[in-house]
Amino acid sequence: MSIILASNSPRRRELLAQIGIRDFQILSPDVDETVEPGLSPARMVETLSLRKARAAAGRAGADDLILAADTVVALDGRVLGKPQDEGDAFAMLSALSGREHCVYTGVTVLGGGQAATEHEETAVAFRALSPEEIRDYIATGEPMDKAGAYGIQGVGALLVQGIRGDYCNVVGLPLFRLGRMLSGFGVKLPRP
Repeated sequence: MSIILASNSPRRRELLAQIGIRDFQILSPDVDETVEPGLSPARMVETLSLRKARAAAGRAGADDLILAADTVVALDGRVLGKPQDEGDAFAMLSALSGREHCVYTGVTVLGGGQAATEHEETAVAFRALSPEEIRDYIATGEPMDKAGAYGIQGVGALLVQGIRGDYCNVVGLPLFRLGRMLSGFGVKLPRP
């Protein structure tokens, strides 16, 4: 059995390695990320992670185990995806300034004729940011490929006042939940 990560995210690769999964392949499927209107953020990430896993499975071997994930940031129930441009990043970060939002990651494990899909939710509180601080952060380039226009594992950590929940979820892959899911598929992880 080979493990396949259905993602190009370097952060997800690092997180898998962190829990001892180093021998895996990357197969990033190109999927339509359009979802039906009105889905909750939790249901949206579950739907998209399952869609990504199924697309990757169509290109993988029959015995392969597929891991797929999708992460979004939600403020007052409104999903903030990856910014389209610097103006969009500025608007997102301004909206998050001084407020609490939620990060949702949907995770799907697919293999052996079965699939498990779950999600994790983590609350993140931003400190109040000045327009100059937001522009300086955008100038780093870090916000441009991240949901909600920030990365907690980088310079964006300076924006975060605190979190409630799984830190790894905010990075893009909830390791505690994933470990539990993988054990259901017979994957043995190192014991702490």
